[in-house]
Amino acid sequence: MQRKATFHLYTFLVSKTLSTLGANVYAFGMSLFILAMTGSALSFAANLIFSIIPRTLLSPVAGLLVDRVSKKFIVLSGQLGTILSISCLLIYMTFFDISLPAIYLTTFFYTISSTFTTIAFSASIGNLVDAERIQKAMSFNQLSLSIAGILGPMIGGMLFGFVSIETFLIINIVAYSLALLLESTMNFKLFSSTESSPKESMVQSLKSGIHYIKEMPMIKNLMYLLLWINLFFTSITVGANFIFVNIIKMEYQLIGIVEAASAIGMLVVSIYFAVRSNIKYPLLFSKRAVLALSTLVGTFALPLLIPMTSTIVFIYYLTVMFLFGGSLVLTNTPIGIMIQKDVEENFRGRIYGIIEMFAMGLTPIGTLLFGLLYDVIPAQFILLFCSMALILTTLFLMPRRLIETAYPDLSGPKAKTINPTSPPFR
Repeated sequence: MQRKATFHLYTFLVSKTLSTLGANVYAFGMSLFILAMTGSALSFAANLIFSIIPRTLLSPVAGLLVDRVSKKFIVLSGQLGTILSISCLLIYMTFFDISLPAIYLTTFFYTISSTFTTIAFSASIGNLVDAERIQKAMSFNQLSLSIAGILGPMIGGMLFGFVSIETFLIINIVAYSLALLLESTMNFKLFSSTESSPKESMVQSLKSGIHYIKEMPMIKNLMYLLLWINLFFTSITVGANFIFVNIIKMEYQLIGIVEAASAIGMLVVSIYFAVRSNIKYPLLFSKRAVLALSTLVGTFALPLLIPMTSTIVFIYYLTVMFLFGGSLVLTNTPIGIMIQKDVEENFRGRIYGIIEMFAMGLTPIGTLLFGLLYDVIPAQFILLFCSMALILTTLFLMPRRLIETAYPDLSGPKAKTINPTSPPFR
């Protein structure tokens, strides 16, 4: 079982990297293709909507099915659905000219398939590896995201410039097929603690999932926190390029380097998690990482308040984006570890599904809201307000007493003794 767990660990890394890289390459390449074909930002935004809405609406449904059906079946079916979606677009292009409706339809079904695969895989990590390897598995998950974040735009841009759209799609199909083959070799019940799926209706299953969340204040508050985090973090998603292009007038090549720094920060911190000892207090670790992230949102405003040379501005934002990417991993990895260890196996799918819905729920609203606000309010005021709102929200939803409830030894006489496996910043 230990050898199999090690095999799962590295198979998971390779298959997840292939899938995530394929998704990033496809998203980047198709975005360029839509813009080149139509020249319309609205057409580009419409494709984004077709990738956000299905994921937001179907995440809870995917979570329900993951807790009721074989996780391996859902993972493989989702990967197969992704391959079929892209293959159908390729077949359509062979007989007809490419069209926007065909691309939108492909994005719609592609997103549905990837939603089921992602949630099933996330809920399966505790079944694929033993407890001692969960932190490494979660760090490998973040590692795959950071590798894809760095290489995806590079490969997508190269393929878009040098190969036909048909060849581009074929390369994506091959990448997903390899991931499918690797995942088919994995035993999704290796460390399973349940004998069978719960005998209840879908409605009862959803109700029991909601009741389970209500009985766990940590999870409930965490979900509310994710909802507000993703709303206020949209100020960076929307505002970063607005600041770089419209206010600072940074060169486009330098903007690409600055944005890549975030993925490099994710990569470095993911490697750190893969080699360090297990975190003793994951929720406390994540709380501090969120506070660091919230502070970084405010630091984006500093060059807008204090005059700096263009070179210093570039170095400053390069550093901030690197820290921002690293802090994201510092936030997400401990949360994943906590869910894998503290949530019962029969509820993990529903928890991940609801978390995904909360994480995506306010993103479209935030994108529209901050898109409007940046046109009428100075960017530095928006960023400082969001930073303070994030800090206050985090302190309110993750108070000290909730952390001590999760980790009783923190409130005891030994609370002031720093464990060597506890967070590096306390």
